Amino acid sequence: MVDSDASVAWRLFHLNWIPIAAMGGVLLMAIALSGFSLEPTAFGIALAVAAVLGLAAYGYAFARADQADPKLVFSLGTISQIILVTAIVGPLSYVAGATNWPLQDHVLLAADRALGMNPESIASFVNHHAWLAICLDRGYGLIKWPLLGIPIILTLTLRLVRLQVFVLALSLALAVTIAISAFAPAIGTYYGLHVSPTDFPALNTSVYAAQLRDILALRDGSLRHLELFKLAGIVSFPSFHAASAVLYTWALWPVRRVGGLAVALNLLMIAATPVIGAHYTVDVIGGAGLAVASILVAKYCVALVADPTSAAGQPISVGSLQPGLGIEPQ
Repeated sequence: MVDSDASVAWRLFHLNWIPIAAMGGVLLMAIALSGFSLEPTAFGIALAVAAVLGLAAYGYAFARADQADPKLVFSLGTISQIILVTAIVGPLSYVAGATNWPLQDHVLLAADRALGMNPESIASFVNHHAWLAICLDRGYGLIKWPLLGIPIILTLTLRLVRLQVFVLALSLALAVTIAISAFAPAIGTYYGLHVSPTDFPALNTSVYAAQLRDILALRDGSLRHLELFKLAGIVSFPSFHAASAVLYTWALWPVRRVGGLAVALNLLMIAATPVIGAHYTVDVIGGAGLAVASILVAKYCVALVADPTSAAGQPISVGSLQPGLGIEPQ
């Protein structure tokens, strides 16, 4: 690569395929060895879109060599990876949920109470403040759009290394989340408290209802055919909403006029997680801690693939590229 940052980012981009391929391999093995099946149309569309974007990134990079625009290469390539990993982890979380390990709601509830956090009191407070319930409902849905927005923003601002660290941290956090959920399954606070969601009419409990429906169906064996676009978030501990909020905030923090907004919106998503997502407080703490650990591991991987200094003899900068500098595939 012509520029040190682009060269490091290019090597990290290749590295990011490893955890994605590993999770894909586990999913394929699980499908082959278990009674699970995937509805082919939706999953095939996701794979096809990811493949087209990935091939376009590689084709353009190799065709243009050192004249290739890194913004185009990394935006297309990174969006391809994110589409692929999200298409894999949804079904994989359901496979993990079918392991039928004992539910841990009582343990998580006891941990919350030991921390002085009562999920019923939190839900009751929000239920009595309709405006807050509406805000938290909107905040919980913020998990989706940054997955496409972050690659675009970070490539446009030429923070190419940071983008690759984000994707690697995201993949690691997802993999660990699913692994933990297989051995520490839980349904959510309403289930742990033995209360009905109808006791809180101001709250949107559809997320919990979908989670309850699918977890029970997985555990009794009645759900084995998975439709990608109908899958619910069934992981309680650790909360990937909380992990995502930390990852998104870290990724966007250095971007001028965007970092502050990212902090505010992701704090809202974290606040929404125990209420709309029916998560325990320890789920949120676990998810945030997992995100921090994943970022640290991903940064360590940068040190393994990067030169100690940039071409100018200065420490590697996340955003020092100038528009028009190309990448030379290695």
